[in-house]
Amino acid sequence: MAVIKVHGSPFSTATQRALVCLCEKELEFDVVPVDMRAGAHKQEPFISLNPFGQVPAFEDGDLQLFESRAITKYIEEEYGQKGTQLVPLDSKKKAIASVWMEVEAHHFDPVTSKLGWEIVYKPLFGLTTDQAVVEENEAKLEKVLDVYENRLSKSKYLGGDCFSLADLHHLPNLQGLLGTSLKKHFESRPHVNEWVADITARPAWAKVLALKGQA
Repeated sequence: MAVIKVHGSPFSTATQRALVCLCEKELEFDVVPVDMRAGAHKQEPFISLNPFGQVPAFEDGDLQLFESRAITKYIEEEYGQKGTQLVPLDSKKKAIASVWMEVEAHHFDPVTSKLGWEIVYKPLFGLTTDQAVVEENEAKLEKVLDVYENRLSKSKYLGGDCFSLADLHHLPNLQGLLGTSLKKHFESRPHVNEWVADITARPAWAKVLALKGQA
């Protein structure tokens, strides 16, 4: 049986999203390093795996995929009987989980990606943080978290009573912001704070953070 391959970097949030899903499903995989500092993600052979030149790219036998959320959905569907069940089987519960997957992609990710770039990554590259961008997106983040607080007051996880892809997809960007002053916005909302503590303590996520530490 061919080993699953993830082409990317453990420092990439999108790569982390695919990796934590594989860890939750208890699957064997190889990480194929892509030197993004050298621009390898914009060149062959990687560009043949993802024509947009973004990590990760994914291979399972003769199947090639890109886009991290598409990868996680495939992994859950293909390997549903292994590890943690990440999408409910009931059609109505599945639909609710799908709504919150869309919320993450369209409301949480755009804001937290901009904040992560400005606060976490720009200083690493010797660039100046744009405070106007930070203030604008910090306000947007607070509005998103208010919605989450309301949802999590009624449900243990965003997608329902059980951990699912709706929660898992948040982990990479969430982890990055917890190391910044923006952590206060998560901690000040009790249900959000409890949810954050729960999902970031999962053993599968610890394995991904360990991979990052080894890179």
